[in-house]
Amino acid sequence: MSEAVPLVALVGNPNAGKSALFNALTGARQKIANYPGVTVERKSGRACFADGRPVELIDLPGAYSLEPDSLDEAVTRDVVLGRFEGQRRPDALIVVVDAGNLDNHLRFALELIGQGLPTVVALNMVDLASRDGLELDADRLSAELGVPVISTVAVRKRGLDLLMEQLGQQIASPGSAGPAPVGRGDITRRAHQIARTAIVSETQGRQWTRRLDSVLLHPIGGLLVLLALLFVMFQGVYAWSEAPIGWIETGFALLTDAINATMPDGIFRSFLTDGVIAGVGSVVVFLPQILILFLFILLLEASGYMTRAAFVMDRMMAAVGLSGHSFIPLLSSFACAIPGIMATRTIMDQKERLATILIAPLMTCSARLPVYTLIIGAFIPATSVGPGIGLQGLVLFGLYVAGIVGAMLAASVIQRFVTHSRQSSFLIEMPRYQMPRLRDIAIGLWQRAWLFLRRAGTIIFAATIILWALLSFPKVPEGAVESQVEYSVAGRIADGIEVIVSPIGFNHDIALALVPAMAAREVAVSALATAYAIDAEDEDQQAMSLGMQLSGKWSLATALAFLAWFVFAPQCISTIAVTRRETNGWKWPAFMVIYLFALAYVAAGITYWGATAAGLG
Repeated sequence: MSEAVPLVALVGNPNAGKSALFNALTGARQKIANYPGVTVERKSGRACFADGRPVELIDLPGAYSLEPDSLDEAVTRDVVLGRFEGQRRPDALIVVVDAGNLDNHLRFALELIGQGLPTVVALNMVDLASRDGLELDADRLSAELGVPVISTVAVRKRGLDLLMEQLGQQIASPGSAGPAPVGRGDITRRAHQIARTAIVSETQGRQWTRRLDSVLLHPIGGLLVLLALLFVMFQGVYAWSEAPIGWIETGFALLTDAINATMPDGIFRSFLTDGVIAGVGSVVVFLPQILILFLFILLLEASGYMTRAAFVMDRMMAAVGLSGHSFIPLLSSFACAIPGIMATRTIMDQKERLATILIAPLMTCSARLPVYTLIIGAFIPATSVGPGIGLQGLVLFGLYVAGIVGAMLAASVIQRFVTHSRQSSFLIEMPRYQMPRLRDIAIGLWQRAWLFLRRAGTIIFAATIILWALLSFPKVPEGAVESQVEYSVAGRIADGIEVIVSPIGFNHDIALALVPAMAAREVAVSALATAYAIDAEDEDQQAMSLGMQLSGKWSLATALAFLAWFVFAPQCISTIAVTRRETNGWKWPAFMVIYLFALAYVAAGITYWGATAAGLG
């Protein structure tokens, strides 16, 4: 009776070079199929020990833990533990780790070593680690792990003979592997200690990276740094944009004066001044603030900090049943909810993905910024509340925080009562810190400026012209008490909406702006500008800034309620449409619209009546 061929599994994190090692060991002696009952690919092949004896190798799907978050990870866990039907348990393991990223990769390695199977660790890609200035002691690492550690470069077939020799010895006379640490926190701490012990030398840059990470990834210090950066960002949005906004406003004012001076009074002049310039121009004027916001975001991304922010936010998101897997889609939603919702495709847990989609519109997208800055500029004085701290920037910061807090609370409720998803683990590769390239930043800003201007020239322009037509016709009769806006088709529609929104402090102007704002949130600004331009009694009133007109007609309580509404309201048809596409039906988009409008209505009402009670009405 012939002796059974040993079965050895190659296991490791994604991107550890595991498949390259498998290919180098097996060559053309490979078979590819699927595991029984699932669509996960099964790769197996033949290799030989140093003495010529055959061995069967299987290349398991990359995983971060034996607590799976995906089908691939579940297959890896079940095969390693001998639970997968139709697949016998491996006789030994080759654990592949990336030499340049020991901290992350050793966590899974410790879990695997603790299973008690004969194990050899392949310290892979040591050439790349050396190139980056990192030198490791494989013998010291072996002593800490309690299993042989072999330095390898799979793509160049370096260290493979020694690896197979050690593997054969482990199978012939297996040692006793100690149990894995009890908790995930224990494993993380142990992996960090072992990684530090194995380092012989490293560059000054890597040392600085470790020191910065000790602060930026700290549970408390990292969160404080993130909040401080956001605070500075929103202060800069106001402090740095004042001058360029003034230039743009002056340019549009001169253009309006030129048209009024050269064209006779009539419908076409009204179309240009009251429709195009007043409507579109009132949105374009906020371009400097949007570019300043994206300047900060691009700098944080290019420097390598944004991934650290995801790690810090994972701890906060875990409290509401989400994981860091949801952070990147939610971060994308700060620019626009549409790419954010589409980015949820990377979340393997479908219930967590659904929960992330449903809260993505609560993240404060760039379309809200024109509304926020208009109202804040009109009603919040540009005073200082401390050294380098402006009240307007502080209010803007508070609105963004309100959106984040609202999203987290909504996620907690949705996870508990709607989706019932389980919390998944989160591991992420940390990029290097680096100086942002000015050319890349400039290109990024240009792309975002072009997207904003294209949006202003299409969606906002179209919505503004439609609204101008609805506000301009029918013409108010001579001697009528009503204004043109009140007599128009749009005014009559607003009358019906006002009945619904007046209990939360909204006036006729706001009721008028809510409907076109469904096309895009920033259209609310152009809608108000167009309405006030049409109703202007003379050129002096027409020349007044939109903010000045609002401050003269709205109460502070109404303005604050309007801001609270826009923190939560899902006023973007495109977002609803992409939600329908990503969820394959109207059930969840309808749920999202209903709960967000209800949340917006309640938040605006509480804000209005609270402000009124405080004497701000």
